[in-house]
Amino acid sequence: MSDIQKNGDRFTVDAHVLSEAFDLSLEETKGKMRGGQIVSLCESGEGEDAGRWRLTFRYQGRALRLTVDADGNTLSKSTFPVGGLERDPDR
Repeated sequence: MSDIQKNGDRFTVDAHVLSEAFDLSLEETKGKMRGGQIVSLCESGEGEDAGRWRLTFRYQGRALRLTVDADGNTLSKSTFPVGGLERDPDR
């Protein structure tokens, strides 16, 4: 079984992929997904990128980006720092 499954226009990513990327246990990862602390974005490719999707997960200033094909095969994977999603409490 692949770590990424495509179901119609949605994807399911195995929690261990996220736990490895964010250095969390599986239990922590699942709890943070349920609690909205790990957020995700799915973008479909257009033009020459048609048939590809970019799945981005963000948690505490880090991002995991997966580029996948229609079968859920990972074409590329990267992690990188990103700006926080939290609001500045002084504003």
